[in-house]
Amino acid sequence: MIRNLAQGIRAFTSNVFLVDGETTALVDAGANFDVVPKVREVTDHLDAVYLTHTHPDHIGNVDAIREAFDVQTWGYDAGNLAVDNRIEDGERIQIGDDVYEAIHTPGHKDDHLCFFSRGSGVCFAGDLVFANGGFGRTDLPEGDREVLIESIDRLREATGDEVTEIHVGHGPSVVTRPQDDLELAARAARVNR
Repeated sequence: MIRNLAQGIRAFTSNVFLVDGETTALVDAGANFDVVPKVREVTDHLDAVYLTHTHPDHIGNVDAIREAFDVQTWGYDAGNLAVDNRIEDGERIQIGDDVYEAIHTPGHKDDHLCFFSRGSGVCFAGDLVFANGGFGRTDLPEGDREVLIESIDRLREATGDEVTEIHVGHGPSVVTRPQDDLELAARAARVNR
């Protein structure tokens, strides 16, 4: 089961997805709210924290989560203090009951990853794309619109018609025809660049 622990939080934070199963994990840690009690409402144990990227709104709660659950974090940039272990592009990781492929998708930030499970059709897209054709900002350090467009195209190619839901870094998850939202994002990112 996938739960967004940041749902209803009125602070600047990313979504925080708790996925329980064979490997109980968080996808992103959020910021500016106490996530630990939210995790404890569901479980007393975390096996891993997977980070889509290291912008402050996605990693602000990392230290509190590490301390409360004695858990390590995984992300693309092992040089960042929030990342204990590096995930390589194409590496396979266990989240919940499914195996996900890590897909390096820079453009919003150099260390951005998406996670896609061919078995379940679930994708964690971080800030690469959002519902209704939204896409990640490129006006922050390391942002690059052309690279972002390439990354959206790469995610579309990797997920194809197999994607059944996309859980994004901000706003609602896309659980109906996510291919349409990916296509919209690819088109929108190409406008006014």
